[in-house]
Amino acid sequence: MRTQRSTAILLAVVILTSTMWAQLSEAARSAVLIEHDYNVTPNITYLVANGYEAKLDVYRPGQAKSPVPVVMQIHGGGWVGGTKEETALGALPYLEMGFAVVNVEYRLGKVSLAPAAVEDCLCALHWIGRNAKKYNFDLDKVVVTGGSAGGHLALTTGMIPFSAGFENQCAYEDDETWNGPWADARPKVAAIVNWSGITNVADMLQGAPSTRSYAVAWLGSLPNREDLARRLSPLTYVRAGLPPILTIHGDADHIVPYSHAVRLHEALNKAGVRNQLLTVPGGGHGDFTADQELKAFETVRTFLASLGITPMPR
Repeated sequence: MRTQRSTAILLAVVILTSTMWAQLSEAARSAVLIEHDYNVTPNITYLVANGYEAKLDVYRPGQAKSPVPVVMQIHGGGWVGGTKEETALGALPYLEMGFAVVNVEYRLGKVSLAPAAVEDCLCALHWIGRNAKKYNFDLDKVVVTGGSAGGHLALTTGMIPFSAGFENQCAYEDDETWNGPWADARPKVAAIVNWSGITNVADMLQGAPSTRSYAVAWLGSLPNREDLARRLSPLTYVRAGLPPILTIHGDADHIVPYSHAVRLHEALNKAGVRNQLLTVPGGGHGDFTADQELKAFETVRTFLASLGITPMPR
């Protein structure tokens, strides 16, 4: 009798354990649904410059019945390193929010010095505008995001005006007829999410207060590098009418000083631009704890929801 009872108990434990393992966690369920619902189109060439094919990947819901908001994601690496593949998983929180994601690469410094990276990202934004119908993008809800150098490029992509002349190389793509004035395909950016981005490039050149080797390398020995650094700095373009900007920055960042975030926040406030600075206490250069990362993305979601770009979190 005791043997039968022990066997029955063991069998019940096995069945219960099997049932528990069969039930997916909420995180696993979310991952499965994203895999089921989203299509991926990788390595689309959006620009050819200096013999280099700049590519992007598109992640989009396959069964959407109406245009969906889109995030343009830009990788970091000090303009001299990094790949879009390294930050591909950064798309997941945005996919879970219901966005399509365009994950962009650009010419690094070893291929072309500044301002190539800025020019390429602006052309990627033009590509989004030209291909909105094909990929079902909602051009009223375009968000640009990136970290470190990618944060800088997210800012320049959303802040630099056409008059600055950094998007001339993709003009012919916008003009299919080549017979005169053409419509600008660049969509208006609805919001910028800047993770630890550089806001003053000139501050990082040789002899500057916060000199950094990656910035020196990106500008190289260009004869006009000081002036160009100013023209490539987001702080130069602060003015009324910019899209809302959320900046996330650790106050112990030694790669991109926290002061870059503070100066941008203060300048945007002075110009009357809607913005928010989330300071990560003790946070280094993007190496946040899991709890800090969760809080950051909760802030991202709330910020975008307050703009009507995503549904308000429950």
